[in-house]
Amino acid sequence: MRVTAEIGTLTPPEIEVDRVRFAYSQIPVLEGISLRVGAGDRLALLGANGSGKSTLLRLIDGLILPSSGAIRFRGQQVDEQSLARDEFNFAFRRAVGFVFQNPDIQLFHSTVYEEVAFGPLLLGLPPDEIDDRVQDALERVGAAHLKARGPHRLSGGEKKKVAIAATIVINPSILLLDEPTAWLDPRSQYQIVELIASLHAEGATLLISSHDLDLVARLADRCLVLDRGVAVASGSCESRGQRSRHE
Repeated sequence: MRVTAEIGTLTPPEIEVDRVRFAYSQIPVLEGISLRVGAGDRLALLGANGSGKSTLLRLIDGLILPSSGAIRFRGQQVDEQSLARDEFNFAFRRAVGFVFQNPDIQLFHSTVYEEVAFGPLLLGLPPDEIDDRVQDALERVGAAHLKARGPHRLSGGEKKKVAIAATIVINPSILLLDEPTAWLDPRSQYQIVELIASLHAEGATLLISSHDLDLVARLADRCLVLDRGVAVASGSCESRGQRSRHE
């Protein structure tokens, strides 16, 4: 039985995954995944390690392409041809922000300031606006004091905060968050959860991968459950979290 997570009523939706399959070296990772997400919606991806959650987020972000099926952004297919078109690629990268589970994948500049300023620089923003955006993004994640530090000298939690700041600095309308509270201490986890909630209140669409049922209940309305690359259930995150606590 094919399970589809469908929330929102916009046509076309912000993000549509249509019967997507993906394989690494001919080994299936995702099998026939479908979902539709409208503007301002909140969808969580649940499942054990190796279930395909991170791979699905990478596919939605256009970092890898499906073996079959289609991924669409506002009705336009995300594929090699569309990403090669400057107009589409700019609009897509401007709208979709991806926070990786491992921040080391994201960080490659010599200072935190340069890391967070990279996105605004690509957008061609003036220097004063870049300064303001970098300061605001770092303050929102509680990392303003790290501005002059080298990312390689930060703790895992500090790197995670910088990676989140480098994503939200361009004000993306769609946030893909792969285990957003991983690497963080409890106080920082609370801070980031509140930040993500505020970004949604400001209009952001959320797609979140997480093992934390409390976080999912706080930040998502609907869940899609993956098991070894197959969508096996979808529904309310609140009811699913309550059921898991009683099992």
